Amino acid sequence: MKRFVAGTDRGQSALLPECLDDFIDESNPVRVIDAFVDALDLAELGFEGVEPAATGRPSYHPSVLLKLYIYGYLNRVQSSRRLEREAGRNVEVMWLLGRLVPDHKTIADFRKNNGAGLRQVCARFVELCRRMDLLTTTSVAIDGSKFKAVNNRDKNFTRAKVERRRTQLEESVARYLAQLDTADRQEPTEALAMKAVRLKEKLARLEEEMGKLTAYEKRMLASPDQQVSLTDPDSRSMATSGRGSGVVGYNVQVAVDTEHHLIITHEVTNSGSDRAQLANVAKQAKAVLQTDRLEAIADRGYFSSPQILACHEAGKHRDAAEANDIRRESGRPFWPAGLCLHRQGGCLPLPGRRAADLSLHQRGGRQGSAALLDHRMLQVPAQITMHEGTRATHRAMGA
Repeated sequence: MKRFVAGTDRGQSALLPECLDDFIDESNPVRVIDAFVDALDLAELGFEGVEPAATGRPSYHPSVLLKLYIYGYLNRVQSSRRLEREAGRNVEVMWLLGRLVPDHKTIADFRKNNGAGLRQVCARFVELCRRMDLLTTTSVAIDGSKFKAVNNRDKNFTRAKVERRRTQLEESVARYLAQLDTADRQEPTEALAMKAVRLKEKLARLEEEMGKLTAYEKRMLASPDQQVSLTDPDSRSMATSGRGSGVVGYNVQVAVDTEHHLIITHEVTNSGSDRAQLANVAKQAKAVLQTDRLEAIADRGYFSSPQILACHEAGKHRDAAEANDIRRESGRPFWPAGLCLHRQGGCLPLPGRRAADLSLHQRGGRQGSAALLDHRMLQVPAQITMHEGTRATHRAMGA
């Protein structure tokens, strides 16, 4: 095969490097992982198994499993089974772990039993970035993402799901009973007898499901948020962007540095909405960055007057939102006007074309909206920006 890149013969003997270190060049990221983990005091961070047990089979040192966990995080390998395979075939992982191959159960248990220690490792990494002057700006972007839990949607129950499932079961029971009545009116045959037996078995199963559903309903009503998940009790049903779709999982909030895109802090919640998460995540990012004033940027999904007030009192701003959010919270309609919130030189730009020196009271007596802004945002003055074009401007001027 001329004029093509030719491979080598599989049967050709090769002199591979005698030292595994020769496979890994000096700029390989796994060397950074190795140096970073070796510099940590895992006992101080709260990892289990730092001191070996006096009896029993020798265990893996936590540093070995932590290196594998970080390597998988950087290379998007989350599954413990896939990490086990990588340890046996990936040269980088062989170098990083010293040719050790932990099984998937050991990897999964390490991740499950050392959650607090892993959070401390993230905090130490942020401290390292600060010492390297990678977090000089006090500006973060906050957003959330839905992560699917190991819990089928059929194993999650809310009040609406319970009622819907009960209706389905009752319809099935009525259908099977009608079929039994029809069979009773016909001439008895062997086929009809077998059919009647099958219908009675189905009715018995439905009765059993009704009993289970009643037990699930009691658990659901006893929970604070009127929801219960059977496989993963902490997961919750959450709406997604697709119409009529949803996922049973978690809402992971992340604050990212706007300059180098480094994760400053993260928080795993089971709240399906982002509206109550802004102040909490911003406060955590402010504490991690050790700054007196923090600029927090978020999309309109985070707009909430109490959250903006909490950020204002803690020395943080800014939240990007729209006038429709103010209108939704106030319960009163706004004219087609944007809103621009100013505080100490900072600005929250909202949709609008040009400024007009009109107060909320002058614009159609919107006292409810003005009271909402005054009560919830305290010293944050509001300025209305007109959207109505030339006709609206002439009408406002009395023309």
